[in-house]
Amino acid sequence: MDGVPRVPEQRRPGSAQDAAEPAAALRFGVLGPVRAWRGEEQLATGSPQQRALLAALLLREGRTATAAELIDALWGEEPPSQALAALRTYASRLRKILDAGVLVSESGGYAVRGLPEGALDLGVAQELAAEAEKARGAGDLCHAREVLARALAQWDGEVLAGVPGPYAEAQRVRLEEWRLQLLESRLDMDLEQGCHAEAVSELTALTAEHPLRERLRELLMLALYRSGRQAEALAVYADTRRLLADELGVDPRPGLKELQQRILQADPALAEPSAPAAEPAAVPVRPAQLPATVPDFTGRASFVSELGEVLASAEGRVMAVSALAGIGGVGKTTLAVHVAHQARSAFPDGQLYVDLQGAGPRAAEPETVLGSFLRALGTADSAIPDSLEERAALYRSVLDGRRVLVLLDNARDAAQVRPLLPGTEGCAALVTSRVRMVDLAGAHLVDLDVMSPDEALSLFTKIVGEERVASERKAALDVVAACGFLPLAIRIAASRLAARRTWTVSVLAAKLADERRRLDELQAGDLAVKATFELGYGAMDPAQARAFRLLGLADGPDISLAAAAAVLDLPVDETEDLLEALVDTSLLESAAPGRYRYHDLVRLYARACAERDEQPPSEREAALSRLLDFYLATTAQVYAIEHPGDRLTDDLEPTRYPGLSFDEGTAALDWLYTEAGQLLACVRQAAGTERLRRAVDLLWAAKDLTESGANSHQYEMTARATCEATRAVGHDRAEGRARTVLSDVLLVSGRIQPAEQEARVAMELAGSAQDATAVSWVANNRGLICLHESRFADGKIFFDQALAGLRAAGNRPFEATVLGNLSRAHLGMGNIAKAVEMAQHGLAVHTEIGRTVRLANGHFALGVALTRAGRYTEALSQFSDALGIFNDHRQRLWEGVTHFRIAEVHAADRRPSQAAQHAEQALALGCIGGDRMQGNVLTLLGRSLSALGQADRARACWREALSLYEQNGAGEANSVRALLSSATAA
Repeated sequence: MDGVPRVPEQRRPGSAQDAAEPAAALRFGVLGPVRAWRGEEQLATGSPQQRALLAALLLREGRTATAAELIDALWGEEPPSQALAALRTYASRLRKILDAGVLVSESGGYAVRGLPEGALDLGVAQELAAEAEKARGAGDLCHAREVLARALAQWDGEVLAGVPGPYAEAQRVRLEEWRLQLLESRLDMDLEQGCHAEAVSELTALTAEHPLRERLRELLMLALYRSGRQAEALAVYADTRRLLADELGVDPRPGLKELQQRILQADPALAEPSAPAAEPAAVPVRPAQLPATVPDFTGRASFVSELGEVLASAEGRVMAVSALAGIGGVGKTTLAVHVAHQARSAFPDGQLYVDLQGAGPRAAEPETVLGSFLRALGTADSAIPDSLEERAALYRSVLDGRRVLVLLDNARDAAQVRPLLPGTEGCAALVTSRVRMVDLAGAHLVDLDVMSPDEALSLFTKIVGEERVASERKAALDVVAACGFLPLAIRIAASRLAARRTWTVSVLAAKLADERRRLDELQAGDLAVKATFELGYGAMDPAQARAFRLLGLADGPDISLAAAAAVLDLPVDETEDLLEALVDTSLLESAAPGRYRYHDLVRLYARACAERDEQPPSEREAALSRLLDFYLATTAQVYAIEHPGDRLTDDLEPTRYPGLSFDEGTAALDWLYTEAGQLLACVRQAAGTERLRRAVDLLWAAKDLTESGANSHQYEMTARATCEATRAVGHDRAEGRARTVLSDVLLVSGRIQPAEQEARVAMELAGSAQDATAVSWVANNRGLICLHESRFADGKIFFDQALAGLRAAGNRPFEATVLGNLSRAHLGMGNIAKAVEMAQHGLAVHTEIGRTVRLANGHFALGVALTRAGRYTEALSQFSDALGIFNDHRQRLWEGVTHFRIAEVHAADRRPSQAAQHAEQALALGCIGGDRMQGNVLTLLGRSLSALGQADRARACWREALSLYEQNGAGEANSVRALLSSATAA
């Protein structure tokens, strides 16, 4: 159910408890007094503070809580002077009460680990609630009601009764709200099944206890009406309307109003319980992401059997995990894929696959992988949270009740893998890595060595053909021995021979015997893998070899076909033929249609070949220059489509190699966001080269990446790298632009002081270089910084400077944007009429240009001005128009800040419920302005919740806002302290 607290199982896979539960297992209760039992024996949990510590650890979802967090949980803002010593004493006492290994010290904090399934009453309630939801969705209301009643029975009085501290108080509020949601759900099912008369008394008591809970009153009206008590039902509505008006100053929600009208009209549909409307049957998403297995899979029989048995046991275990380790090229992925295909029938709900790129310099981030997995499992993008912890929790929830196999290939370490493990019964994971994952708890470890001589010869024979090998068995044995019995090396050598019908096995053996044809040494580990690379490279024709060398020069996780064509300076069709030929040799992988990637070691080998073989050497630099030109020209095209009329593209460094063209904006944005990682890698790679100035301009032209919230961290790191690189070479124009870009990034993230420092330097450099475009841009940035610091008169000076430069350059779109910013400066100085006029002028210019992302900025600026003018209806209309355009152009952070402005309008117009709704949406999306803006949103949300009578939640919002303000040294902290002080006094 929505809002259900989730308590993941505390048990670790593979622990002793998987084999047999102890005779007297520990159990804990938090849905009432904090209690602990060993079997049927209740344990003494100590003083209130000691129980508070136990509760905080049990509710931490198995995660470690630092000492500072626990002190705050127990004592809040005024801990005793010996708080840390007291905390350690409580922990020591609890250790003596609990089983060994349950309360552990970790990283300066504590955690509760190793609990069996069903050990916590909250976890039991959550599982029962989920079961009830499934039963209700399947139409089995009787079972759903029964299970939900069992879930509610887990409560035993007040949650965390007698436990002190702010953390316990917050949890009491949260869990009581959940209990009421479950109760409403059960009562709703009572009415659906015709138990209206029985429900009236319970609902009467509940509405008296919770008078402002409209859903309970709605259910009571319906129960009374169906019991033939129409007048009483209408009286309930009248009481509710009067109470809401007196207490909150609001009207009943539309659902309650609609029910009253239907009762007045004696709607026949209300007389009898209505079965829920049939919903379209959801088509379960069953991902089938396993790569194709090789048809000539050979040997490894014992491993196949061993791994198959582990996977077959998944149905009866919390989770089956097998981790394969071995050197590069030993066949880990091939074996894992083969075993996974054989086990597919045991996992009817799908198979997930990802290459974690653990052997490369930039391994895949777990949160990125989780996002991909959640999409593959049918989760909408809008439902995928931002943080790793939230994504991992949602991933486990989505997999609950499913039987899915997850293949995690090329993992870096156990830390990368842990968030990606399903953690639920019936699921399994296969992991491949170059390191033995001894720290992956409960994993079945498999060390994969090279093939035996017989297996190696068998693989070679399957690829080459029995007829050719039979007559030259000794030569074939020489070949596989020269390959070090490594499967990858054998496959490359055999494929090479199979493609050349005029060669004999002896010819290939002779070539391998010549050490000049191999690396200096053929030994275990990476050198063995490199030896096989040498074989494949030597078998290429000149065009293939050139492609192999040059493509390896480019950084980035993969490369598109169009970008590869730029590197090679060839037509796309010819490039595709070459790349597909390289794929056939296994030296290049096809990551997706039209996209290619190297194994990390193959890339290193390709670069070594380029340094050794590419003639003339200047061709290496020329290839990377063409790639940069391609990215810059194409990104400029995207910018021109997104910002028509903007003159920035006229002032970028010229390019010799053309980019792509787009017919419409969607395709352009698709390209930009797909290629973000690659083009940022291209910028970083240009540091210290003659390509640096073009790289800076590429970063500038791609600025929409940071304002969208996508790739923000990677973009910032790239901007910092370009600042350092340009400073090192002493190029004022390039450094000025790089620092302008960095000031943009810092502004978007709300780091105002660093943004000001970068902008000051950028202004000096741009002025020195007579770079008028950068001067105008950074002047606008400095104006925005002044707005954040409430220096409105200074901001106006900078905006006027920017306008002068933009008008001189004929850059009308950017001029209109600055007019919107200037409008905000006039608002700050109290010139509201002038502010509205400026914003209207800017919007008029944007409207002439068309529906671009800058038009959304125009609507946004006018909405802000109209809000200050008290013209709330007009302001909401402007913000609504802005929202639609920001959404179309994937500007998520701008969507978030627009929801915040809408919330401000509703708050000013005394509509706290709507204000809270939009503030929540702003928090979910994120906002331009980073932590400081998040603090503003939380402050507004707290005000709205306070107006709705939700004082505890309001204070929680304000405390979080205060923390953010204090971390950033923001002046708004004082006003929030005043809010908290007045709330406490009340």
